[in-house]
Amino acid sequence: MKGDYQELVDEISALLAVPATLENRDFGLIAFAHDSASEFDETTLDPVRTRSILTRKSTPAVRSWFEGFGIARATGPVRIPAAPEAGVFRDRICLPVRHRGIVLGYVWLLDASPGPTAAQLAAAMEVTARIGTQLADEERAGADLSREFRAALTAEHDWHYDMAVSALRTALGGAGTDALHAVVCVTPWTATEAPSSRSLPGAAALCTVSWGAGGGARAWQLGAGGSGGSRTVFLDADAGGAGAPGSGRTGRTGTPGGGAGRAGSPRSGGSDGFVDPDDTGQALAVLVRLRSADVLAPAVTAADRLRAMTGAGAATAGVAAPRRGLVGLNTAWLEATSAARAARAEPRLGPVAEWAVIGPYRMLTALPADTARDPAVRELLDRSHGELARTAEVFLDNAGQAGRTAAALGIHRQTLYYRLSRVEQLTGLDLAEGEDRLLLHMALKAARL
Repeated sequence: MKGDYQELVDEISALLAVPATLENRDFGLIAFAHDSASEFDETTLDPVRTRSILTRKSTPAVRSWFEGFGIARATGPVRIPAAPEAGVFRDRICLPVRHRGIVLGYVWLLDASPGPTAAQLAAAMEVTARIGTQLADEERAGADLSREFRAALTAEHDWHYDMAVSALRTALGGAGTDALHAVVCVTPWTATEAPSSRSLPGAAALCTVSWGAGGGARAWQLGAGGSGGSRTVFLDADAGGAGAPGSGRTGRTGTPGGGAGRAGSPRSGGSDGFVDPDDTGQALAVLVRLRSADVLAPAVTAADRLRAMTGAGAATAGVAAPRRGLVGLNTAWLEATSAARAARAEPRLGPVAEWAVIGPYRMLTALPADTARDPAVRELLDRSHGELARTAEVFLDNAGQAGRTAAALGIHRQTLYYRLSRVEQLTGLDLAEGEDRLLLHMALKAARL
């Protein structure tokens, strides 16, 4: 299992009483720490260090400049003088991170007079050796983690799933069997490549997953790891379809039925609030380690950081319920994708939504696409009646309370009553009947997906 690099960098920072950063050999930031024993010093934030922390990488020019001091060949600390013309305002000490003679990264320290003693630096190098061991372990398992993680999320049969989870468990190591995790989905993933898991604190594994890619459909046979039945989930290319990951379309065989988003569907966009999301392309799946089932902050932080990497302003993310070990990994992926879809459908939930708080969308994301086009509400869901549909949804969101609904819409009560009567005429539903209200409410919510 991946080590906690932040703790190791904190250890070095505390040991030497100076700020420290850890970068991989490609100068990608992994972790950084500020010495808590000293006051904050703005001079520590020279342009090079600021860019490294904010963008989690350095420019090729900066990398070349530092490598010119022989850090890639060094086996011990290397002192590098300040160079204001290069954006380096403070002297630095570089501690090469090696494993069996191969450099895998660097720990950077800000140097000052009198600076760390030889004994302190020797102790710090012992910590870098531990970092090197963990980086080497991850590098050996890195490709397999991505492959096996993807295989576990997209397995078509129970035995495929069992094999993929077993391989992933082996790659993560023994501790991965009992560790607490949360699965995160970020969609759409428009970046040219997936980031390194080492650059994302807390990430145990990550991979890209096709999201309705291609012109047809792809089915996932999701089981319970051999302990029960399985269900088929289709990934359609149709926009907004329940075939998107997390839709949970079950009990169907062969080619999936018609998805939403076709001509005449309310999902084609417009001022009525119904959207036409692009379900083609890829999503990014991440397995994030947690310290407590009650604190999902590491997963939410990872989701926010990844959303920023996509370059797509409309990207949303979903976080599944935490689980111990790899039990129910496929179900967790469905929860994460459902939450991401809910965040896209309801801005108040996003841009990062947790499965536990998406309310009715926990069920709606598992419904077939055509549910939103029930004969009773089909006409209301036409774009020409967007204002009436929104009025009905706000009315039902406010538990049928006319005063609150009129205030929320900024209209007079008589206007509200007129619109609601038009809704009843179009749908044939009686808004005084609980079951009719439920049908209409769910149809309006489902139409957003």
